[in-house]
Amino acid sequence: MKSALRCISAAVIIAGMNAALSSAALADVKIGVTVSATGPAASLGIPEKNTIALLPKEVAGQKIDYIVLDDATDSTQAVKNARKLTSEDHVDALIGSTVVPNSLAMIDVAAETTTPMISMAAAASIVEPMDAKRAWVFKTPQNDILMATAIAQHMANHGVKTVAFIGFSDAYGESWFKEFGKAADLAKIKIVANERFARNDTSVTGQVLKLMSQNPDAVLIAGAGTPAALPQKTLKERGYKGKYYQTHGIANNDFLRVCGKDCEGTFLPAGPLLVADQLPDSNPVKKASLAYKHAYEGAYGAGSVSTFGGHAWDAGLLLQHAIPLALKKAQPGTPAFREALRAALESTKDLPASHGIFNMSANDHSGLDQRARVMVEIAGGKWKLSAD
Repeated sequence: MKSALRCISAAVIIAGMNAALSSAALADVKIGVTVSATGPAASLGIPEKNTIALLPKEVAGQKIDYIVLDDATDSTQAVKNARKLTSEDHVDALIGSTVVPNSLAMIDVAAETTTPMISMAAAASIVEPMDAKRAWVFKTPQNDILMATAIAQHMANHGVKTVAFIGFSDAYGESWFKEFGKAADLAKIKIVANERFARNDTSVTGQVLKLMSQNPDAVLIAGAGTPAALPQKTLKERGYKGKYYQTHGIANNDFLRVCGKDCEGTFLPAGPLLVADQLPDSNPVKKASLAYKHAYEGAYGAGSVSTFGGHAWDAGLLLQHAIPLALKKAQPGTPAFREALRAALESTKDLPASHGIFNMSANDHSGLDQRARVMVEIAGGKWKLSAD
């Protein structure tokens, strides 16, 4: 009898173990997403949110669940979202946020919970300098310095000797002033003014008058989304006749709509996606850019594609590369899987995406090079690949 009971007990234990293993094998990969779908950065966050809906629901035979939250362009809410996603939903990775201040605020959460995070914001400070915290953080947009050097070189080629700067009064503006300052110095261009404005400001007249008092050859506006139109429209109203430059933060059609005719002749660096149809067939990014463009416009209509949605798409591509590698080492929902996913992201090589070719390393969690940028001019209310 005792022997029979022992056999039954052993069978029950084995059955329980098999059930547990089966349950673990069936665990979904959970991806937590926070985007700025409302607030000042909504024109950036909405196409990102739309793009998440296009990402595959299965990778390497494993079901993928996306949990999407809105942080309303507020860094405090972004942190709350990140904590909920990691502590309550137990996600395996984070995508977000849309803007620099939110992304910087989320780094501590990613590091504390050992959850790999892929930001969709541009500042190099999100992934640099590399340390124990940033080892868990990656990003898909181009570094500011990559774009700043393109602007400075274009300015130098067009006779610009002096430039006035006006940027957001937050981490985005600070990063751009720092990086553009380096690029301008190398190009022998003097920055003669430095002004700031908030994303939700309704007037920048005072700042614009200070810029114009220095009579600069050009003005660089370091803003993102539709709020970046305000300084440009004010400069036009006040009669500024110099050259206008913006950052890749304006590369969506909502900016064109809000800025209207006041945008004509403006130059900006952008990811190849913005002018994918105009790229030569020899461009190594064209095929991947068009693949995203066709997927997005197939779902949301012709002309609807946005470069910001491309950052979400590229985050998805990075995860599609990393998840199969991580699954070979651990099960989803475990610290070991999150570490394996982090390591796999860091090992990404020669991955074509909508904005460039990713080559990550232990010291480079951005992974993009000069193939991730082109110079663009706003002409006739449209984006035009610049000839020089």
